[in-house]
Amino acid sequence: MASEDRPQIYLITPPDFVLETFPDQLARVLDATEIACLRLALAGSDADRIGRAADAARLVAHERDVAVVIDNHLQIAERHGLDGVHLTDGARLVREARKALGADAIVGAFCGASRHDGMSAGEAGADYVAFGPVGETALGTGARAEPDLFDWWTEMIEVPVVAEGGLTPELVAALAPVTDFLGIGAEIWSDADPVAALRRLLAPIA
Repeated sequence: MASEDRPQIYLITPPDFVLETFPDQLARVLDATEIACLRLALAGSDADRIGRAADAARLVAHERDVAVVIDNHLQIAERHGLDGVHLTDGARLVREARKALGADAIVGAFCGASRHDGMSAGEAGADYVAFGPVGETALGTGARAEPDLFDWWTEMIEVPVVAEGGLTPELVAALAPVTDFLGIGAEIWSDADPVAALRRLLAPIA
């Protein structure tokens, strides 16, 4: 359950990145701000490309004791020494992922703006539930996850919650008291200086 403490940062990679340059960029971000978890949100179905990207990001993150999860790919998570998976279709595969990866793996679920899906994921054994988008973005169906959803969740549900998608400094300030994690990705990677962009985004709770 969220507290009045500063929410932790849940960093989300771009859907594609250049292996020769992104690890250094990632390292600078991880060194600049305490990051709780890194999510590999890699697009496509090329297992070799995704696996190489996962290896590169894992090396950087694990050197800094940052856990790494990957969108949906249970086999890649297992084969490449990742810490778990982030399921993008709600509660549907939570039990399957838990069975495949074991009790110690991280299993998270993105549930859009659906309170029902979030509760189902929690009941199925998800370690966290993510709601979003919270701002203007094409993430998911486009249905906004409003602050009152997070407020209700933190009052009623023990499963940690992530707010993601279209975060702004104003939304960071509004959601900080009612979320455990802020899911930050495109908000910083589109900037020439991701570290500076992250600092601007988090300024209200610095």
